[in-house]
Amino acid sequence: MANGPLAGVRIVEFAGIGPAPFCGMLLADMGADVIRIDRKGAPSPPDLAGRGKLAVALDLKRPEGVDAALQLIASADALIEGFRPGVMERLSLGPDQAFARNPKLVYGRMTGWGQHGPWSQMAGHDINYIALTGALHAMGRAGAPPSPPLNLVGDFGGGSLYLAFGVCAGIIQARASGRGQVVDCAMTDGAASLMTMFYGMRAAGLWTDQRDSNLLDGGAHFYDVYECADGKWLAVGAIEPQFHAVLVAGLGLAESDFPRRMDRAAWPGLSALIAERVRTRSRDDWMTVFEGTDACVAPVLSMEEAPRHPHNAARQTFIEAFGVTQPAPAPRFSVTPGRVQGPPPSPSSDPAVALEVWGFSESEIAALRAASAI
Repeated sequence: MANGPLAGVRIVEFAGIGPAPFCGMLLADMGADVIRIDRKGAPSPPDLAGRGKLAVALDLKRPEGVDAALQLIASADALIEGFRPGVMERLSLGPDQAFARNPKLVYGRMTGWGQHGPWSQMAGHDINYIALTGALHAMGRAGAPPSPPLNLVGDFGGGSLYLAFGVCAGIIQARASGRGQVVDCAMTDGAASLMTMFYGMRAAGLWTDQRDSNLLDGGAHFYDVYECADGKWLAVGAIEPQFHAVLVAGLGLAESDFPRRMDRAAWPGLSALIAERVRTRSRDDWMTVFEGTDACVAPVLSMEEAPRHPHNAARQTFIEAFGVTQPAPAPRFSVTPGRVQGPPPSPSSDPAVALEVWGFSESEIAALRAASAI
């Protein structure tokens, strides 16, 4: 029995890679019943984004397979898909066909460039989408190329999270109005939205297009990463003066060493002063100094180290599930907590199980087998 704030919500997900499946995982973690429609004959995605979902492989080139997909859609609250614009229409599974079966459906569409626009049919990946929004240009060191932030900003931040938000908002509206709608979630739109604060700072004259010269891009001595004696790193974020004072004291320096703390012209020299001091001790030695203080200092942990950190362990930020260490569902709810509802679907799973859960009869399943649609 699923539990979480979305218990009872039903989601049909069309299999893909990256942000759309991760959106489905977020919804499943919160208790939604998610069934993933795989392409018959295609390998099942092996990643953790499949956790908590059911899956059925349908042959969408056969009318029986398309009709089975529409039957699933008919009983769903929302659909999520991550194909290029027009693909679902060519499969006879576009919004018109879906709304004809289910007028309350929220039709969530995930693309890089959006459903329209001169680039809408072009291929792309996270790095391309964030390049177009100003986000990538802002990341990196002076004199060096922009630094790709993994694929967190476009795919998962600007994509998955915005689609999950859009789907939930759409479901609320559909339940109030009785009418569904399309959610056009473009990663370029989401990544641009994430940059709202920085565009505001730029308009106010508080941000420049020169990398590594601003408050939050490594330009300021009090917001940067510093290498320790053992080659490991400290993350420093002592922006406010009271936190800066604690940082300086912990480093064994004096406030008089930082008379122009907010002067951009002074930042390179002040960064060099802190860097020289940090290099005298190991990362863990420094954490014995700063642990429990307001210096806004944290160790830069690897993925191997992060699950073992006492704070993460105390909060169970990472969990062990079906033999894999992985991030726990987030955020947390006090009354209806989410959870990992189960492992990713196995390629050997009987599709009849998933279809039965979603209301298919034995005779309907048998007909799909006979038509080689599953």
